[in-house]
Amino acid sequence: MPAVPPVASKTSPTFSPNDVTVLFVLGGPGAGKGTQCARLVEDFGFTHLSAGDLLRAEQTREGSEFGALIRDCIKDGSIVPMEVTVQLLENAMKDTIAAVRGGSGGAKARFLIDGFPRKMDQAFKFEEAVCPARLVLFFDCPEDEMERRLLERGKTSGRSDDNADSIRKRFRTFVETSMPVVDHYEKEGRVIKVDATPAPDAVYRDTQAKLTKVLGDNF
Repeated sequence: MPAVPPVASKTSPTFSPNDVTVLFVLGGPGAGKGTQCARLVEDFGFTHLSAGDLLRAEQTREGSEFGALIRDCIKDGSIVPMEVTVQLLENAMKDTIAAVRGGSGGAKARFLIDGFPRKMDQAFKFEEAVCPARLVLFFDCPEDEMERRLLERGKTSGRSDDNADSIRKRFRTFVETSMPVVDHYEKEGRVIKVDATPAPDAVYRDTQAKLTKVLGDNF
């Protein structure tokens, strides 16, 4: 069994929300989260961290103590233990901040954390151990449209989970475990909901307008 990540035992956040801004980016598989995040990075200087990309990279990283566990979870369409995902995110945030600051204080950092948290316990652990989130950006898209997009992507992506069986498992997992996260943050007034059905340019215009309304010009 892999060792327990250091984040598992932490009870106070590594980063202050005064210095680090975190937006969780949620939506079903194929809702277009990555596409919209890329535009926000380009135009507004966020750092985009994809929980899925970090997990996929870790499963093939030489010497990784979590690689086999992550591979099995992704193959089965199940959720990787939260401590592993939270630790990978914290490590990536530390690396980004160190690069921006050159090892010294001063610069503020802003992160889009894509595809996370996928469960309530992940949300609580991240905010407890890493940094409280400012907002959840939720891209809402019908299941049939998401399936169409993923099957199209699967023709060229090479991803083992871009097939019909894995896609349907991922839909079920999202509805059962991730929608309660959206509902929780919505009750706290921390959700921006965007209709992700239109073409990407239209979705991005809506995203910009809604973020500006809540966070101000240039965010």
